[in-house]
Amino acid sequence: MSEKIPEQVGFESPLKRQLRIIIFGTDTPAGRYFDIGLMICIVLSVTLVFLDTVESFHRDYDAVIRVLEWVFTLIFTLEYGLRLYCATHPVRYARSFYGLVDLLSVLPTYLALFIPGANFTLVIRVLRLFRIFRVLKLLRYLSEGNLLLKAMMQSSRKVFLFFFSVSLIIMVLSALMYVVEGPENGFSSIPKSVYWTIVTITTVGYGDITPKTELGQAIAAFTMLLGYSIIAIPTGILTAEISQEVGRHRDLRSCNQCHKSGHDLDAMYCNCCGCELDRFELSKSREDK
Repeated sequence: MSEKIPEQVGFESPLKRQLRIIIFGTDTPAGRYFDIGLMICIVLSVTLVFLDTVESFHRDYDAVIRVLEWVFTLIFTLEYGLRLYCATHPVRYARSFYGLVDLLSVLPTYLALFIPGANFTLVIRVLRLFRIFRVLKLLRYLSEGNLLLKAMMQSSRKVFLFFFSVSLIIMVLSALMYVVEGPENGFSSIPKSVYWTIVTITTVGYGDITPKTELGQAIAAFTMLLGYSIIAIPTGILTAEISQEVGRHRDLRSCNQCHKSGHDLDAMYCNCCGCELDRFELSKSREDK
């Protein structure tokens, strides 16, 4: 996820234009400093929300927490107001994903003034961590993220079919354990048996429900072995798609001089003639058009 700088429409003040470049852009030093500063505030704010849920921390530092909460709220309110001010289409920004997240992150503190307990909705502020993708863009990790995202999309059908098959296996095993063990051994219903099967097949093993009969224990052992055999399948599917995606993009990268293809994505020079290669970006490749 990334934001684009809104295009200038008609006459506007230099201040508004400069604010747009700083707030919505990442290609200038001021824009980078703004995004990094915003990320620091977001991380500190989310950390404060997490620590506030610790009873001892809340009891000992409640006053400090309230002050810092208002400080971050005012910072985010100012940021949201500036975004609305300098955006070419304020309504479009306000209705966008980031616009809604920015608004929801400041509302709980103000609502708590009129509605007791509304500050618990501050957990919504965690959604602002999605803005970290803007920092990833600054650090030139966006292309790698696009590669991973595309590989996940390519493997989505295979992964869905795999989970559908596993779901059928879980249903069969759950019904079987319900019949074999019964309510007297903790398997009071098929949904309860589904919970046990999922816990067992994922090798989590809470142990709150355990089979007591010999046949039930045999089925449990089979379920455990089945879990070990299938748990690596989604990883293998995704790994294969990532490998194929890297290979496809490597084939796209060719030298302008000798036209040799197959260069690594991070290669700077041709491994055949030594000429400098053009900078490769997944978003500009033919596969993404």
